[in-house]
Amino acid sequence: MHLIKDENGNPVQHGHEHEHSHSTECQGHSHEHCGSCQDGNCQNETVALLTYMLQHNEHHAQELDQMAENLEKLGLSASAKTIREAVSDFQKGNMRLGLALTLVKEELK
Repeated sequence: MHLIKDENGNPVQHGHEHEHSHSTECQGHSHEHCGSCQDGNCQNETVALLTYMLQHNEHHAQELDQMAENLEKLGLSASAKTIREAVSDFQKGNMRLGLALTLVKEELK
């Protein structure tokens, strides 16, 4: 089983659906190997990690969209507009990651 740590330092196992929480301070991810990539066979690990990253990014897009809405309510329209533009870019990147995940799964069949 491949383990990574989320932005809060909590270990996250791959190979199944999971949820993770976010703090306002993201600390990045550490990537620990547990042997699943020995002998060059990283297929399951790659699919699991890409799935996690896509879900993680989609969650951040939702959080940013909520932030833009809150800024709009505070009368900070320019900031809200800029964040919404960033969310749009983020979503385009997520679409590409989703396509990459689909392609990886197809190519590994």
